[in-house]
Amino acid sequence: MTKIIKSDQQWQQQLGTEAFKICRQKGTERAFSGEYNDTKAQGTYRCRCCDEPLFASTTKYDSGSGWPSFYQPLNDDCVGEHRDVSHGMVRVEVVCNRCDAHLGHVFEDGPAPTGLRYCINSASLLLSEQ
Repeated sequence: MTKIIKSDQQWQQQLGTEAFKICRQKGTERAFSGEYNDTKAQGTYRCRCCDEPLFASTTKYDSGSGWPSFYQPLNDDCVGEHRDVSHGMVRVEVVCNRCDAHLGHVFEDGPAPTGLRYCINSASLLLSEQ
């Protein structure tokens, strides 16, 4: 996978203020405010920054958390995980492996078959509907 590297100015111009804050500065959108929280459309969720395919709609479920939630990524190579100790918590941050965009966090309270909940910001995603 070829890494995509751009300056903050290039990302800001491409993404706009809110998506830049979330994707490049590790922000988060308010719970229940994201465009994909309630979406039931079929397709592939891609990285808003680099268009890398990340999650299939078939793995999306309603976790009640207020953010789009998935129980697994498309494959083991598309997302990376980093320890996050910000805001007085210990969590696991999820990033796009192709461009290092902040996507959200993964928790171990999800459904079968993985037991994982990838809690992802809508602003980090684009849905390619089928």
